[in-house]
Amino acid sequence: MTSLATTPTTDIQPIRPSTISVKLAMALVLAALADWLFYGQRAGLSLVIFAVAIVCASLLANHASLDIRRAAIGAAVIVLGLVPAIEELNTLSFLILIAALVIALLLATNPETTGLADRARALRNFVLFGPFRVFPDALQVFNMSAFTRGIALWLMPVVLGTVFVALFAAANPVIEQWVSLLNPKIILDYVSVPRVLFWVLMLALVWPFIHVRWRRRKIAAAAQTDVTEPEPLAPFVSPEFLGPSSILRSLILFNLLFAAQSVLDGIYLWGHVALPDNMTYAAYAHRGAYPLIVTALLAAAFVLVAMSPGGPAEKSNVIRPLVYLWVGQNVLLVASSILRLDLYVGIYMLTYWRIAAFIWMGLVALGLILIVARIALNRTNRWLVCANLIALTIVLYSVSLLNFDAFIADYNLKHSSETGGKGVKIDADYLLTLGPQALPAIDRVIALRGGDYCLAGRRDRLVESQRQDLAWRAWGFRSWRLQRRLDAQAKSQPGSQPAG
Repeated sequence: MTSLATTPTTDIQPIRPSTISVKLAMALVLAALADWLFYGQRAGLSLVIFAVAIVCASLLANHASLDIRRAAIGAAVIVLGLVPAIEELNTLSFLILIAALVIALLLATNPETTGLADRARALRNFVLFGPFRVFPDALQVFNMSAFTRGIALWLMPVVLGTVFVALFAAANPVIEQWVSLLNPKIILDYVSVPRVLFWVLMLALVWPFIHVRWRRRKIAAAAQTDVTEPEPLAPFVSPEFLGPSSILRSLILFNLLFAAQSVLDGIYLWGHVALPDNMTYAAYAHRGAYPLIVTALLAAAFVLVAMSPGGPAEKSNVIRPLVYLWVGQNVLLVASSILRLDLYVGIYMLTYWRIAAFIWMGLVALGLILIVARIALNRTNRWLVCANLIALTIVLYSVSLLNFDAFIADYNLKHSSETGGKGVKIDADYLLTLGPQALPAIDRVIALRGGDYCLAGRRDRLVESQRQDLAWRAWGFRSWRLQRRLDAQAKSQPGSQPAG
């Protein structure tokens, strides 16, 4: 018995910088055409013209890999896709045109996909990953000299660091003042940020058609059996872009940035030092809670990508402590977010969305801790996903047993200014939306306001709803407990309104 194995093929051949430069120039031309056709304009025939331009550019850039017969079939598909858009551009014709372009490209440049499953997998990878390849591919324009390697090493730290600074500025007025000293408006006066973003989006969308990259297969035949298995994709980014050196620089920079934010939170949030002018603690708390959660989620994503199981970064004795320190700072950041939200709720009362925010923040903090556990215990990402799913299941099951309607109503009543709390006046309209479980709190509001007849009239609808909930077909233990509470409240307060 003999065994045969073909040499695995790679989906990307070494590319000369000049080749990438030409393709980037073509992509820029297409982006300029898109700017002229679409920016600030209504789309119609212009989309058909742009689609034809993409097809022509793709033919020029990939003529060496085209299969003539399959390209002819692809051309027919494109023609069929253009017809509905020419007739009228709407959502359906737009989707048909996009599908025609992608399918035609697959037919013309990827002869290895023969089955439906292979084609679906290739199209999925093209749509999901293609638009994100333009920036790593653009780095190949430079020869990897010491200078350009240095740019690649610092690109990710600087970009992500800028994102974190922007989020911190949105969350912290002091950092915002520091950033404002740089006076970025001078640059923005000459640069249209929406237009720059439009160009970036267009480059990302047309690049997969210019620089075509498909996943290919390797075939191993043993005896009389042919086994086909997919070959891993070529590296998505260069080693310098997401290698241990770049990760180390990122972690040092990120730890310094997060330490500055943590110190400021310690001064203003935990230490109760006077805030800048025209800034209240409630506004400070509400402004910072959600940007900091976004920051923590970005940090978690970075750690998962950088610290891949078995990778060189995970094995580094220098990087691992920095990761632990940074995740610890992120947990502290989430704690600050929870405190911020608690301060805000203390003034502006509790709602379902704010309870959901508390729960979500707790899950984010637990997820960060589990990431550290995964790294410290040398577990796989599958273990991490399972652990998070278990935690989510426990939380959702516990939440299903909690009476949030009554809790929100009682909390808002207790902390409102009408009962001596620090919060705003009770929102009776919101209490009514909570349903019959808010009846005890509503009765107290009516008593506090000396008999609010309008509110009392609307209360009767909830009483009727509660009565229906006690019918044997709709009976629930929570409704039964509410009725006992209402009956006890009626006995202790003879002047109160009956529950039913």
